[in-house]
Order: sequence, then C-alpha cells, then structure tokens
Amino acid sequence: MRIYADNAATTPMSETAVRVMEDALEHLYGNPSSLHSAGQEARARLEEARAQIASCLGAAAPNEIYFTSGGSEADNTALRSAALAGAKKGKKHIISTAFEHHAILHTLDALAKEGFEVELLPVSPDGFVTAAQVEAAIREDTALVSVMYANNEIGTVQPIREIGQVCRSHGVLFHTDAVQAVGHIPVDVQADCVDMLSLSAHKFHGPKGVGVLYVRRGVTLTPFIRGGAQERGKRAGTENVPAILSMAAALREAVDRLPEHMAYVSALRDKLNDGLLRAVPHTAQNGTALRDPAHRLPGTVSLCFEGVEGESLLLRADLAGIEVSSGSACTSGSLEPSHVLLAIGRPAEIAHGSMRLTLSDTNTEAEVDYMLEKIPAIVAGLRDMSPVWEDLMSGKKPHLI
Repeated sequence: MRIYADNAATTPMSETAVRVMEDALEHLYGNPSSLHSAGQEARARLEEARAQIASCLGAAAPNEIYFTSGGSEADNTALRSAALAGAKKGKKHIISTAFEHHAILHTLDALAKEGFEVELLPVSPDGFVTAAQVEAAIREDTALVSVMYANNEIGTVQPIREIGQVCRSHGVLFHTDAVQAVGHIPVDVQADCVDMLSLSAHKFHGPKGVGVLYVRRGVTLTPFIRGGAQERGKRAGTENVPAILSMAAALREAVDRLPEHMAYVSALRDKLNDGLLRAVPHTAQNGTALRDPAHRLPGTVSLCFEGVEGESLLLRADLAGIEVSSGSACTSGSLEPSHVLLAIGRPAEIAHGSMRLTLSDTNTEAEVDYMLEKIPAIVAGLRDMSPVWEDLMSGKKPHLI
C-alpha cells in the first residue's frame, strides 16, 4: 500500500480539473489578447474563470482577481506593492509574524535591506497571533500588515477577520497568504476585511504553476512582471488559459463540497492524531487543541517525536509506503529545524523530530489505520538505535516531552 499524506505540499489534480484542462489544451488555443475569434473565445472563458474565482472568494467584482504563477509570486507582488505605496507616503513599517511562509519572510528580508522596518510578531506556543498584538504594533508609519490565514506546517487558523477589522479601523493595508486555507475552510475577503489575498491552485486539487492575487478595488498594485498589457497592465505575460480554467473548476468544486469535505477530513485527522499520541510515548502535538474546528485546518496533523531524527523518520515512512514531510516542502533540503516549530517554542532537538501528515478527501479510513499500525513501529525502531533516546531512558538527560 502507498499512502499520500502530504497534501499541504501539493494535492493530486481532481478529475474535474484534469478534464477542464485537457479540453482547453486541445480546443482553446487562442491568445486571449488577440482580436480574432479564437482569441476572443479564450478571452471569454478567461473572464468566466475570473468571475467564478471572485465568487468563490466573496470578492466584490471579478476585476479584483489577478492571475499569477502561484502563491509565491502573489505574495511577492502584494508585499512589494504595499511597501512602495507606503514609502510614497513616508510609511516604511511592515508588520508580519515569525512563522510565515518563506515567500513572505524572504521578501520581507529583501525589503528590510531596502530600508523598510520589518516587525515580526511572536507566536504563542499553541500557534497563534492575536488581533490585540497587531493593534499594539500598528504605528503612524505602518504601511502593511501581512498575516497568513492558516499555517502550512502546524495547521493553525489565525483570527483573520479580527485582524482585518483592526487594520481597516487604522487605515492600514492588510494582506493574507491564504494558500493553505482557500478550498479547505470558508474564506470571504469582504467579511474578513482583507485588502490582498494570495492563493495557489495546486493546494486544492488544481494544477501547479498558477495562482491568484486578490486585490480590493482601490488598492494600488505595482506590476511585478513587466511587458505586455495583460491583467489590466498589472501582470505581463500571456495568461495560461488551460491552467486558469482548471484552477477555477477545482476551486468551484472545493467550495461547493466544503462542509462535506471538512467533516470527512476532520474525522480522519482526529483519528490519526489521537491514535499516534496514544500509541507513541513522549510525543507532542504542534499547534492548537485538536478539536477546535474554528482554529485548525481539517487535514493537518503535526507531531514531534522525542529522540528521533526527522529525516530518518520520513525515509523509513516512505519505505513503508507512507509519504509525509517534516514541514514545508519549500525547505525540505534544509538541515535547519523548522522556523515554525522554533517560533512556537519547540527546542531545536525536539523540532528536528517532527512529522507533518496532511490529509485530504482522497484519503481513506483504511489508510489512517495503516499509518496507525506502521508509524509507531517506525518510531520505536529508530529510538532503539538512538544514543539520544538511550540517554533519555537512562536518566542521563531529562525528557523534554
């Protein structure tokens, strides 16, 4: 048996998304900027997809949707646009959090080198920032607040609506990286008082290499890629019509099935999380309390196993047919412990022993049963070979979990 439990990294495309993409690849070959019939047919379908995505996000109008190559481009564009707009008014202070995705953190690092002051809010041990923290950090020269909707490693869902209301009341732009949230939990950009939002299609059973930046009407967007006049002059490059149509179909399908999806996946998550915590001693859950649907993604299980090295854990799991990760796929080549786990206070030696299992509606209860059988045995086998575990069990070192 092979089990894919790394859906936070990417998801398999749905049958609907594949069919829509195949049909567009075969029949919808026109350039949507061309004036002839083939081009205008592509343009019409492109605008239908834009309207559909706007509807799924609760946007006020389709022209608030800009197509990008994915979440990273959307994040970069949002942060740089807000920074440049703020700088023109003498505002160069940016607020974010210590456990953002690296698409945010690395862009903020670059902006800091360009003279912006970046303030990263600390994260609570259970994986949250609060609206009160954001409000306390806002200054007269604050240009932007960027807080992720849901964390990609530990699955905690932030109080986005409350943070958005605080930012709106202070007249500060608010961006959220919603790559892990859209298609998995309800998202409404107007109700959440969001000015800019990033998403990526491959996180909700759409294709890779395509995403969206939502920009509220009236917010200034600076072009990140220059060239042609596509996307109303804000994002040059011929639009990837097959991928965009596939993304819109995948998002529509995900949103329409959201209540059913959330209930099904949450039940699998609870069984897996509870079972591993019971079966493996000296194991800690990362993030908020398990059964807190308002503040936890339906499919994320994040655990730290004391006395185990994460890379060995993942390799052994793969040999057993279980495909998981230790955190973000974007940092899988790094030997450093997860910055997310360090941000919530995990010691480095504990953070190194992490495992992230992320489920979707393609997983089954039989697969969860298989993981509950195999993973405890894998951890036990690795601990038997670990000198660190020997020191812990002999009392030479104290247990940290």
